Amino acid sequence: MNSNQSQTRTIAPIKSLRGEVSVPGDKSISHRSIMFGSLAEGTTRVSGFLMGEDNLSTWKAFESMGVTISQTGTEALEIKGVGLNGLQEPGDVLDCGNSGTTIRLMSGLLAGQNFFSVLTGDKYLRKRPMQRVVTPLAAMGAQIWGRDGGERAPLAIQGGALTPTTYASPVSSAQVKSAVLLAGLSVDGETTVTEPHLSRDHSERMLSCFGAEVRPFDGGVSLTGRPRLLAQEVVVPGDVSSAAFFMVAGLITPGAELLIRNVGINPTRSGIIDILVAMGGQMEMLDIREQSGEPVADILVRHSQLKGIEISGDMVPRAIDEFPVISVAAALAEGTTTIRDAEELRVKETDRIDAMVSELGKLGGLVEGRPDGMVITGVEQLNGGTVTSHGDHRIAMSLAVAALSARDSVTIEDVACTETSFPGFWALLGTFN
Repeated sequence: MNSNQSQTRTIAPIKSLRGEVSVPGDKSISHRSIMFGSLAEGTTRVSGFLMGEDNLSTWKAFESMGVTISQTGTEALEIKGVGLNGLQEPGDVLDCGNSGTTIRLMSGLLAGQNFFSVLTGDKYLRKRPMQRVVTPLAAMGAQIWGRDGGERAPLAIQGGALTPTTYASPVSSAQVKSAVLLAGLSVDGETTVTEPHLSRDHSERMLSCFGAEVRPFDGGVSLTGRPRLLAQEVVVPGDVSSAAFFMVAGLITPGAELLIRNVGINPTRSGIIDILVAMGGQMEMLDIREQSGEPVADILVRHSQLKGIEISGDMVPRAIDEFPVISVAAALAEGTTTIRDAEELRVKETDRIDAMVSELGKLGGLVEGRPDGMVITGVEQLNGGTVTSHGDHRIAMSLAVAALSARDSVTIEDVACTETSFPGFWALLGTFN
């Protein structure tokens, strides 16, 4: 593997993939450690924090609202909490960068604060839909304005008193659910969110650890407002979404045997594991344990002959961020893989359905886009060529995995975006060539 320039990477077919790797801390949990640590009383200490650009956007935003956050080690932070009502009105616009989690969760939090704020982001974030959080927050009494009638950032928020709500979300989205729950922290009474399928539950788990009264039930969750949140010691596990790239790499590379250490296997996030096992992947969960309310394991992956399957229903939200790399596995599996009920992929950092149809097609993959997913017919081997990430970190890394077992080298354009979630990805991948 070599770098032509910071924006382009050329990946040569790999000769072997044996050994062990550790992936960076979970992005979702890292975001929430800053948010809830800032709202708690006392000093929260975080280890395993992901120093990626998305999480740094959350860090800077809370510093702009008067929270003192200091780095105490390579992946360690101290957050001096200010309590539920201790945030200060920011003196400038809050820049969320590329992070949908930052802008959507903070919209909920700031809706209940007694001050004015404006949230914006980069050119990709400003294209992403925001009405999905604006609508339920407005139903609670929030005053939020945005471009396209509230559909696009920048978002201007005049925080104030909110009322309890029971919101039936039309989409299974942890960002929507968490935005409403964060707004509910400032409400007298109970806030309830239901959703079609259970989305990731990191907010519920961490809020409970910090002392909030959270009651999950079949189909949703309720939260009692105005809790007293107390500082915690948070241990962030390795991000299963980052581990997914090495899971697939191990499965598709002949002779591979790879141990991925310290991976979060939260059942609302472990769809990627279930899908790959259903495709015939040889994967073992070793030393299963719990850290800060989250289940963790070491994952042993061996080269496998994968087969096509159907992926739909409640499996989709449990693996929503991993579909770009799942499509790579499917492109090299025997038979046909059909992905349904995944229209959410069209409103991620880019339209991930169109992007994977386009880019895998350039490498000889047989991928057909559908409104809510893809139909992928496996081939024996992908070709070399030149592809682009569309500015999407998960597309970039998925294409790198696809290149490992291709006939010839693959050049990937626009790869700086990987810093948002997996700093050091290219260096780690390079250790295996």
